[in-house]
Amino acid sequence: MHDEVLAPQFRFEIRHLLGHYTAIEKTLAAEYARMGLLSAGESRSVAALLDEVGPETLTARPDANMSDIAFALERHVEAGLPAPIARWHVDRSRNDLQACAQAMFGRDQVAGLAAALLDLCSVVLERAEENRELPMPGYTHFQAAQIITPGFHLAALAEQLLHTQRRLLHTYDGMNACPLGAGAMAGQELPWDRVRMARMLGFDRPQPNALTAVASRRWSAEATAELSLLGAALSRFATDLLTWGGSEYGFIELPDELSGISSAMPQKKNYPVLERIRGRTAHLTAFHADVLLGQRNTPFCNLVEVSKEAGTHVLAAFDSAHGTVRLLTEVMRRIGFRADRMRAVCEREYLGGFSLANALTLTEGVPWRTAQVVAGKYIVSAAGAGAAPHPGEPDLLTRAAAEHVLTLADPTGLLADAFDVDRGLDRLVSDGSARPDAVREALRTQRDAHEELRAAWERRSEAVRAGTAETARALAPVPQGAVGAGAGRLARAGEH
Repeated sequence: MHDEVLAPQFRFEIRHLLGHYTAIEKTLAAEYARMGLLSAGESRSVAALLDEVGPETLTARPDANMSDIAFALERHVEAGLPAPIARWHVDRSRNDLQACAQAMFGRDQVAGLAAALLDLCSVVLERAEENRELPMPGYTHFQAAQIITPGFHLAALAEQLLHTQRRLLHTYDGMNACPLGAGAMAGQELPWDRVRMARMLGFDRPQPNALTAVASRRWSAEATAELSLLGAALSRFATDLLTWGGSEYGFIELPDELSGISSAMPQKKNYPVLERIRGRTAHLTAFHADVLLGQRNTPFCNLVEVSKEAGTHVLAAFDSAHGTVRLLTEVMRRIGFRADRMRAVCEREYLGGFSLANALTLTEGVPWRTAQVVAGKYIVSAAGAGAAPHPGEPDLLTRAAAEHVLTLADPTGLLADAFDVDRGLDRLVSDGSARPDAVREALRTQRDAHEELRAAWERRSEAVRAGTAETARALAPVPQGAVGAGAGRLARAGEH
C-alpha cells in the first residue's frame, strides 16, 4: 500500500500541492487566533514553522505520519513547537483541507494555460494582420473553393482561442469557491469565518454546500473537457498547416530548426512539429475521458476514488495542453507564407464560379438556378479546352448561355471580373468576410477582446496575491504600542 499508493501520492503532493497546503494551514492559524483559540504568538509560531517547510523537509513515513502530507505537516509543526498547543487543529478534517488544496492546484493550472493561450493568440493576431491581403485558395470538401487570405484563416484561429479563453475564465470562476470550512462533509462546529478564509486563499467565495465542497471534483472534469475541446479545434488547424506544408501545395515554410529531414529522401523537408502538435491533441480527449470515468458510478461523498484516482492524470492533461500550445506558438511565430504558390493556385482554379453565377443574375437577369447551371457548364467546357480562368473564353460562356436560350450583353466583362484574383477578395462586402478591410476590422475587435481577457485574468491573479498579503498581515507581529493604543480607543469609545 505504501509503495503503490501512499508514497507516490505523497511525492506528487510535495511537488505540486505543498505550497497550497501550507497556505491553507497559515489561514487556519489566523482563524484560530481570530476566534481566540490560539494566542497571537502561538499562531505566529505555527506560521513560522510552516514557512520552514520545503520539498526536502517532509518524507513519507508510515510509522511517523502515515505517509500523508497533512499529518506530515502537523508532525513537523508539533516537533518544532517549544510546547504543545492543545487547541491547534481542533474541529478540523482532512477532507476539506485536501479538497481546498486540489482546487487551488487546479485553479493555478487553468490560469497557467490561459497565460500560454494569451501568448499564442497574440502571435496569431500579429501573423493575421501581416497576411490579411495575400490571396490564397480556401478549401471545402478538400477542393479549392473560394479565394481567402492567410489572415482570414488565422483570424478564425484567433476566434477559437478567444472562445476557449472565455470558457476557461468561466471554468476558473466556477471552481473559485473555497471548500475550506466544510469539514468532513456536514460543516463544522466552530464559527469559522468562511468568507474571510476564502478571501485569504484567493477565492472569491466559499463553496456554499459542505457536501459539494468535499464530494465534488467537477472542476477537474470541466477543465479537462475544455482541454479536450481545445485539442479538437487545434487538431483541425494543424491539419490545415500540414496540408499547406505538403510539396503539392507548398503554401507555408518553417525554418530549419522546426523542420525534419529524410536521410533516404534528401529532397524532402518535413514538418514533424506539426505532426507532434496534432498527435498531442489526442491525449487531451483521453485524459478528459479518464477523469470522467473515474467519477462515474461513485457515491456523492468524500472518496479517494474521486479525490485521488480520478484526478491521476489532471496534471498530465495540463502539461500536454501547455506543451502543445507552446509548440504551436513557436510555429506561428516562425511561419512564412509563399505568396507565389498560393496565387498560382488561385489563378489556376476556377474560384470565381460563384461570382460568375451571381453576376449572371444581377447584371444579365438570368434566374439564379439557371445562372448556376450556365456557370457550371462554362467552367466544364473551359477546363476541357485548357483555357485559363482569367481572362476566360467569352465564346464558351456565350454558347453555355445559348443552350438555355439566353443572350448575354457582356460575356467578356463577366469573365474578366468573376475570375480576377484580387477582385475575388474585394467583392466580399459582408461583415466577417475574407475581404482585407473586413479582416482588419475583425482583428481590431479580437485585439480588444484579447486585452479584456488579459485584464480579467490579471484581476484574478491579483485576488490571489491580495489574499496571500492579507494572511501575512494577520500573522504579522503587532507593532509595539499598537495593542495599548487600540485598547485605549476602545475604552474611550465605551465611555460614550
